Amino acid sequence: MKTKEKIFFLLDPTNLWIENFLKIYLKKFPKKYTYKITKNHKTIKNKIIFVLSYTRILKKKFLDENKEVLIAHPSKLPKDKGFAPVQNQVLKNKNIIYVSLIEASEKVDSGSIIYRDKFLLAGHELSDEIRKKQALSIFKLINRFLEKYPYIKRYKQKGIGTFNKRRKPEDSELNINKSIKSQFNLLRICDNENYPSFFRYKKNFYYLKIFKKDK
Repeated sequence: MKTKEKIFFLLDPTNLWIENFLKIYLKKFPKKYTYKITKNHKTIKNKIIFVLSYTRILKKKFLDENKEVLIAHPSKLPKDKGFAPVQNQVLKNKNIIYVSLIEASEKVDSGSIIYRDKFLLAGHELSDEIRKKQALSIFKLINRFLEKYPYIKRYKQKGIGTFNKRRKPEDSELNINKSIKSQFNLLRICDNENYPSFFRYKKNFYYLKIFKKDK
């Protein structure tokens, strides 16, 4: 009996929002493979790897030592390369978010594109809901790749690219002199536990967390 090829999912230990979604979805991926989630890239060699929400640059040696190193980046590349692409698009009032499955390369988010998908936002979703839609779109692309592999086409990115800087805790600050409505997109993208919204008033610092009322 032929041994099934093992597929690796490489996660960033400092950015694990997608891990729980992935654990739930694993059983839906093609049964012709086996799957492993890891946070240590040094243990992987000569494998097919999906790098998910990784904030570090992978070295050329690692890329060369493996069969396929693939990144699912949530933007219509080459637009919105870099950090927090979904959050930055929400802040720009975008409601159609593209996800690009690309080859990992030495230059950040610049590899050849394999597939694209998109998900829609109605404008009321909070951070966890946005992330769920993002995760499902990513898994859809991964599933498509695994079903088609090794018969995969790739094409170079075209157009003028843009790059997002890393968001910092201070980027979650609300302006108390502006309306909630005008800052709602900022509230939506803030994580209640890891980087909640906040404001300053009379020399005090206040956190502001947002939840939806159960229907």
